[in-house]
Amino acid sequence: MAPTQTVHHHRSTTKTSHKPYKSKHASKGALKDINKGKVERGTRKTPHQQLMSKLDRRNQARQKQQLKHQEKAQANSIFTGANGAPRHVAVVPLSADIDVAAILRSLNESVDVSADVSADTISRVRIDRFRQSLQYIPAKFDLMGALDVCRMADFVVLALSSEVEVEEHGEQLLRSIEGQGISNVVAVVQGLDKINPPKRRPQVASSLKSFINHFFPSVEKVLSVDSRQECSNVVRSLCTATPKGIRWRDERSWMLVEEMKWPEATGEVVDDVVLTGIVRGKGLKADRLVHIPGWGDFQIDSITAAPLPSARGKRDDAMNVDENEGPQVLDVPTADRDDLATVAPEEIEMEEDDISVADTERKGVLLDDHHYFSDDDSHLPARPKRLPKGTSEYQSAWFIDDVSDSGSDIEEEEEGEDEAMAMDTAGNPEDGVFPDRQDAMTEAGPSEYPQSEMFLDPAPEDEAEQLEEYRASRRKEASDDLEFPDEIELHPNVLARERLARFRGLKNFKTSPWETAEDRPHEPEDWRRLLQIVDYKGSKNRTLREALIGGVNPGIRVDVHLRGVPSSLRNRRQPLSLFSLLRHEHKHTVVNVNMHLNSSVEEPLKSKEELVVQCGPRRLVVKPVFSAGDNTPNNVHKFDRFLHPGRSAIATWIGPLTWGAVPVLVFKSKQNQDPELLDSADADAEAQIDIDNLELIGKGTVVAPDQSRVVAKRAILTGHPYKIHKRIVTVRYMFFNAEDINWFKALQLWTRRGRSGYIKESLGTHGYFKATFDGKLNPQDSIGISLYKRVFPRKARALEEVVA
Repeated sequence: MAPTQTVHHHRSTTKTSHKPYKSKHASKGALKDINKGKVERGTRKTPHQQLMSKLDRRNQARQKQQLKHQEKAQANSIFTGANGAPRHVAVVPLSADIDVAAILRSLNESVDVSADVSADTISRVRIDRFRQSLQYIPAKFDLMGALDVCRMADFVVLALSSEVEVEEHGEQLLRSIEGQGISNVVAVVQGLDKINPPKRRPQVASSLKSFINHFFPSVEKVLSVDSRQECSNVVRSLCTATPKGIRWRDERSWMLVEEMKWPEATGEVVDDVVLTGIVRGKGLKADRLVHIPGWGDFQIDSITAAPLPSARGKRDDAMNVDENEGPQVLDVPTADRDDLATVAPEEIEMEEDDISVADTERKGVLLDDHHYFSDDDSHLPARPKRLPKGTSEYQSAWFIDDVSDSGSDIEEEEEGEDEAMAMDTAGNPEDGVFPDRQDAMTEAGPSEYPQSEMFLDPAPEDEAEQLEEYRASRRKEASDDLEFPDEIELHPNVLARERLARFRGLKNFKTSPWETAEDRPHEPEDWRRLLQIVDYKGSKNRTLREALIGGVNPGIRVDVHLRGVPSSLRNRRQPLSLFSLLRHEHKHTVVNVNMHLNSSVEEPLKSKEELVVQCGPRRLVVKPVFSAGDNTPNNVHKFDRFLHPGRSAIATWIGPLTWGAVPVLVFKSKQNQDPELLDSADADAEAQIDIDNLELIGKGTVVAPDQSRVVAKRAILTGHPYKIHKRIVTVRYMFFNAEDINWFKALQLWTRRGRSGYIKESLGTHGYFKATFDGKLNPQDSIGISLYKRVFPRKARALEEVVA
């Protein structure tokens, strides 16, 4: 065997390769090269994003099915059994020719039930075929009556006519019951068999279905009450379907009033007024107040059992109960009961209320939280000095106050304010928000131009003529594009510092603090005694959880004994419903509602105009204050003079608290079209509200109440650049005397095109002044200053008090 030949190998290069550095923070380019051609896989971080096995998916589906079945059984448990609660069925006509009594008779005859029904009373029938009880609540062709009936119903039967189209009143009724919240909807048509020829009947039914689907898309078919088979289908749906309920209603305890008893006692106020009905929603507690629509708020004296005579007889025979035994008491008030006080007692007011604002003579306008520009400081109280112990008054003259920049009004923003980036801080020049400019000048910045020059006042006749020409052109511009909606014009003989005494300036409308001490003399009555909620979300959750525990269980027929009922209510009709209020819902607070107008409303709604609102079970007469709904760091929001169609705003008034996002309906009295009645109608508009003459103009939702929320009304004073020399501008027509210029000298000037500046000095005695800006102005530009005044909300009144 030949010896193995050794092959000599030379290395290919003299370079040595070192171990590459594995960086965890590679560049974007390096990562891109590494992942080139690869498909990135999404990462699943949370447990519900993880991949599940087939067995886990099947188990999860079974658990969801069981949970859904339990919820359905729990929702229907209140209706089961011979003594179960009846299902409330509201029958609402959508046109004047609908015969509600005929519809009820057709429904009963379809399931072989013979019972006397009427369109004026509530009737209860037992459907043996489905082992359920139905309680029919007929409604009139009336807006408020239909709303009262629908909010007590588990099912709403909308009755359409085959011959008469649904007019404006019927459409308004549909929008209203949809806005307040509605449970299951069933649509029926009356008089379909009278349509000739018969082949047109399916077309009429299809047309009615498309109309009702515009408001309630879940409706699958419009059934005819002239057909026995379709009436039977309606009754089957009413007896077997699970009512979805109304959320705001079912968060409270409520009751349909079946019977009412007044005591024989006489007097202005009587006790032991008894309302009978079946508890629904949550448990009914004697400690909580109850609200009866049309009557008001009352305290409960006791809650006793009131079973039906048939059920009571069977149970008494089985148990041999003594007939002389009184009714069973289910609940009585405890020490935790709510009182009828709407505001806090006077002795519980905050201590800071005793602090009064120093009544001193101010020399300038309030800017943020300071008064500025006063050469004479004699009117200000002396600030105490920090002196060593034992220093005499003479020696104190040699001690200089320790002044630091920490108290400057030009403080730097703290780092913690970076968290407010989610806030709405964007704005316009009139709000004090300007684009960042590198060449921006400050008020105290040096200037290469002379600080004063000779100025001659124009003749009074020429000045008046020029002022009128200028304002005429400004009015034309404002009418064209509404460029300055908050602009006001002062008469030359009116002193601006007196006309705008309550107004103040803000460096930045959305970030500058609002000094509340200046508003103390103008606060409404009992403003400091209103309910204040620091943590609204937490308080709401605790209150709603509290309603889940205790009280008389739903489904039990009870007698509710009321105390302190005015005898004047005897003359009113029997109430239809009773609502148990949650804790604190009787107390007054600053109510905020996110409101918008209906699409059918074309004209804007003026702020502080009298309206009728329905908020949950209550109806109030309010004069709301509209403001922007933005989220600002300083909680200051701009007052809106009008609520325009297509926009939303926060409507504010003082009224009872309502927990949760409860829907709100907004009504307004219809205007008289008869010219002869216009004068008398305007005179009586404030005195009387006609409930039968209301129209739905808007809807809303209750948001968190906030007493510290400032609604600021803005006033803009504008001037005209008379002379322009680079950044030095002579301005006229903003003020008309030198005293007003000195008073408002601290305010920042702004222009329509985004420039900012300050007043330097007054020129003459007719209101001309010199100003410096951060850039050269255009001669066509307009100069303005913004002033703000807090607007307080007005107190609401209960509708039953106004129409009583």
